Parts: sequence; C-alpha cells; structure tokens
Amino acid sequence: MEALEIAKLAAGWLDAKKAQDLQVIRVRELTVIADYFVLASGTSNTQVKALADEVEYQFSQRGIEPARTEGYRTASWIAMDYGSVIIHIFQKGTRDFYQLERVWADGEQVDLSEIIKPN
Repeated sequence: MEALEIAKLAAGWLDAKKAQDLQVIRVRELTVIADYFVLASGTSNTQVKALADEVEYQFSQRGIEPARTEGYRTASWIAMDYGSVIIHIFQKGTRDFYQLERVWADGEQVDLSEIIKPN
C-alpha cells in the first residue's frame, strides 16, 4: 500500500471517530523519518486512545501493523509508526504546546476535502 493511501485511510477513520483538526502533511523532502505525518486531536485521554485503537484495528484488519506505538499509557500524545506514515493523535493542549504544524510548515498540506465529512 502506498504511503499517501495509508495516510488518507487513517485520516478517514479518524474523521469517522470525530477526531478534530485533521491534517496530513507531506514531509518526504524534509526528513528521512517518514513521507507523511497525520495529525489529529481528541478531546480527552479516552478519545485519544479510542482514535488510536480504531486506526490500529482498521490497519490490522488489512494485515498492517505499526512498527511501534508510543504514548498510549498517558494518551496526551500517541504516535503510531507505520513506516512511511507516522500518525500523531494529541489532546488539544498537548498539540497546542508542541505545534507540529509549525515545525513542519515547509511540508505540503494534503487536500482532505474528499475524505473529511462536513459536520
């Protein structure tokens, strides 16, 4: 599965579970860490965990497992490493503090208008 497809699938599942402020940023030319970052926010530890659980479940159903997952116990920021795609799921305060969107501002924003459903 291509990296962009993985990122868009994750964004769609996160949107379906009411994630907030979804973004996919192409960082391929900026770092060797990954090709895409998926950023999403939840309103509580419980929602952040539920969002991560949904992504992991859906990929697992397709035979795709994360290389590692960090932050699940505290659930203020869960990072899920799918190789070419790293999924970051934050609580709002944590996301505001780290501001990954600003750190990776030179990355290309992926259009999610076909994936994210209007409220």
